[in-house]
Amino acid sequence: MQIEEFLFSVSDALYWPVLVAVLLVLAWSVIEIGILLGEMWRRRWRSINSLENAVDQARVDIAQGDQIGAISALSSVSWSRPMRETMQAIVTLRPTPDAENRIAKRLADYDYSSLRRLERTRILVRMGPALGLMGTLIPLSPALAGLADGNVNELTDNLRVAFGVTVAGLLTGALAFGVSLIRDRIYAQDFSDVEYAAANLAPDKHLTPGLVPSTFEHGHSTQVSMGNP
Repeated sequence: MQIEEFLFSVSDALYWPVLVAVLLVLAWSVIEIGILLGEMWRRRWRSINSLENAVDQARVDIAQGDQIGAISALSSVSWSRPMRETMQAIVTLRPTPDAENRIAKRLADYDYSSLRRLERTRILVRMGPALGLMGTLIPLSPALAGLADGNVNELTDNLRVAFGVTVAGLLTGALAFGVSLIRDRIYAQDFSDVEYAAANLAPDKHLTPGLVPSTFEHGHSTQVSMGNP
């Protein structure tokens, strides 16, 4: 009996914390939706042509010894602070000793930072329904006690709380799952862009001034020669 009383006491003590936690995770999921919309808005002009032109411009800038120009060119196709920092590292680490391994490490760290951001909503996918289930079961004890005592009002109030928490928990999980799916695709494409830049600006490639993208019309670039005619 002591163990049962202890478990009942723990369940009663978790009543308000669980209700507050459900509201917090629901608000958290809504905030993450707003952040996701901002991330998608920043990427609205993304295209393969802009990426290729930026990398080509960076190649020419590096060949001419202009690191700042190369970083500026790659920053134009960087859609987040970690992505921008990784693009910058690809340029600045290129002339350093053991540059290939250093750049590979930066790429791996960038991938891990994207996974950390994904974890925020992946946690909500599990936490929302779990808190919703806890919020459903905890009020059932006083609801059944009210039913046994013939207190219909107490039964009704506790059942309303239980069902409300269940809906909030499931809604949190559904929203977080959708955000996680979209972010997984977005971050994978970001990493693919960084890999493309790293491969074309690899330390073992001998870069020489060549063709530079100058003007763009309808997604097509016009090339201007930087060398002698």
